[in-house]
Amino acid sequence: MEGREEGDPGYDDWFDEPEALTESQSGANRGVYEDVEEVWVLPGEDAPRERGPRGEIAIGNWTLTTTQAAIIAVSVIALVVAILAATGTFSSSKAALPPVVTTHTPTVTITTTATTSSTPTTQAPQQTLKPGDTGEQVKILQGALKTLGFDPGKADGDYGPSTQAAVEKFQLSKQLAEDGIVGQQTLAALQQALSG
Repeated sequence: MEGREEGDPGYDDWFDEPEALTESQSGANRGVYEDVEEVWVLPGEDAPRERGPRGEIAIGNWTLTTTQAAIIAVSVIALVVAILAATGTFSSSKAALPPVVTTHTPTVTITTTATTSSTPTTQAPQQTLKPGDTGEQVKILQGALKTLGFDPGKADGDYGPSTQAAVEKFQLSKQLAEDGIVGQQTLAALQQALSG
C-alpha cells in the first residue's frame, strides 16, 4: 500500500499512547493561536495526507475509520435504548383489561294461585256461651275476639270478666244488646265478622 511507513500495521491502534509534546508544542507559545491553518497529523507522520479511500475521521490525537465511528455510534444508541428499556419507557402503564363476558340467564316465570278456604282460619264458637263457662268453645271464642281486635286477655278457656268485657265491646260495635252473653245474635255476628 502506498504512503505507509515500515512498521505501520495497516490499521489504527486505538490504544496507542500519544507522543510527548515537542519543544515547539510546549513552552511559551503553548495555547497561543497563530494564523496558521491547523492540520491533523497522525502520530509518526511528518506531513499531512489526504483522506484515504477508507474515509478516516480525526478526533483529537486519534484517527478513526468510518467503520470504527459507526461502531461507536451504534454502541451509544444501543446503550441509550437499553437504559430506556430498563426504566420502562417502552412499556405501557395500563394493565390489560380482562375480556368482557356476557351470560344470558333464562327468565323463569312462577305463577301462583291463591286458594281460599271455605272455612276461616279463626272460627267462631259453635254454641252459645255465658260468663262462668269453661272449655274448648270458650277458647275458640277468646281467639275469635282477639282476631277481631277485642282483646279478651289470655285464651285460657275460662269465660271470666275480661272475656265478658271483650264480648260487650264487640256487641257495641255491631249495635247489639251489651249483655256480655254470646247468644244467637252475637254468635251469628261473630261468624259473619270472621268470614268477611
